[in-house]
Amino acid sequence: MNLSRVKTYPATESRWTDIELLFGERGACGGCWCMFWRVPRKQYEANKGGKNKRAFQKIVTNDEKPGIIAYLGKEPVGWCAVAPRDVYVGLERSRLLKPIDDKPVWSVSCLFVRKDYRRKGVSSLLLRAAVEFAARSGAKIVEGYPSEPATTKMADAFLWHGVPSAFLAAGFEEVVRRSRSSPIMRFVIDSSVQ
Repeated sequence: MNLSRVKTYPATESRWTDIELLFGERGACGGCWCMFWRVPRKQYEANKGGKNKRAFQKIVTNDEKPGIIAYLGKEPVGWCAVAPRDVYVGLERSRLLKPIDDKPVWSVSCLFVRKDYRRKGVSSLLLRAAVEFAARSGAKIVEGYPSEPATTKMADAFLWHGVPSAFLAAGFEEVVRRSRSSPIMRFVIDSSVQ
């Protein structure tokens, strides 16, 4: 796959139908609609499916630009959620992903690539685009929370945090690992990114 043909754009109201197409009936994975970290867990569970979809659509149509969409031609092929960390209330409850310092960061909370485009570099391309988007929005640090699979048999759909190799390929560095499978990785933005 020629990654130079893949273009990325912030998620805006005019791209909502592309998000619907990309995420499909299951809302990317299990009715999530990219709401897992955005609301308290009990609310997330109660809203799986249609309610999560409507909540996420409201975020997109309110012009909050909650992430980046990758396209090959006019086809949406990938998604990367990125926003200031404080948007993701679920991160505040995480023992493993608690803040490592008091620096303000933007967080990559989700990566989703259409099945037929996985393992081709789309995730790393999306991560670089997310860093550029965050930099234009004033971010100085972008953080990610990839999963280190315990086995190679883990289904791709359950790696929605991304994998460390994709973050490394996009220029992130591991800064702390509180468990074997959950590193925190950072990209520190300098003036060359903007």
